[in-house]
Amino acid sequence: MKLWVITLFPDLLETFFETSLIGKARNQGQLTVSIVPLREFADPPHFRVDDSPYGGGAGMVMKPEPLAKAIEWVKAQSPEAQTVLFSPRGETLNQNLAQELSIVENLVLICPRYEGVDQRVIDLLVDREISLGDYILMGGDVAAMATIEATVRLIPGIIGNSESLIAESFSVARDGTTLLEAPHYTRPPSFRGLDVPEILLSGNHQEVEKFRHERALEITQKRRPQLLLKKEPN
Repeated sequence: MKLWVITLFPDLLETFFETSLIGKARNQGQLTVSIVPLREFADPPHFRVDDSPYGGGAGMVMKPEPLAKAIEWVKAQSPEAQTVLFSPRGETLNQNLAQELSIVENLVLICPRYEGVDQRVIDLLVDREISLGDYILMGGDVAAMATIEATVRLIPGIIGNSESLIAESFSVARDGTTLLEAPHYTRPPSFRGLDVPEILLSGNHQEVEKFRHERALEITQKRRPQLLLKKEPN
């Protein structure tokens, strides 16, 4: 996968791309990243990227010229790239969307700031808008990092044990259900008066899987019952 990230704060992303599994994927050549500093596409001497909104109102709006130039510069190098803008108006990021994005070979992620982006850039150059949820961030950089984490980990070979992707929260299980993940336990078997459930120590894999499914179902019914209404077709 090739990622292009258009941002006003490149330093904010540099460390992110060097650490953990993201950094490992880069080092192994499974992920290629280009951070695109937006101000380099603004006009000197002030390199201004925002202006006051037409019609009045609080805050500033990202100017169309620098952002359009940045997107077009990327598209000139990667014409097939899909362009994503992070926006509260976008479709909500979920596991299905992350899975969809994980098979996109070239992805341009736009990290806005201020009150938003001039609508004409969206109309002309943005393929889709994505939101993390029903709240407002100070900019799109955190949303970009969250989307990258959710997406890149689904690329084959990034996660060492691919089986761990099957039974985690929001993934579609073998029986077609979408559940929250069952609780996890590790050594020691007893901690501050709380013991690991005996079934997990039994070595009976069939019973362990049944136990985990039952606990996952119980937790989902209690915390996210709406997920049980979205059973995937077999």
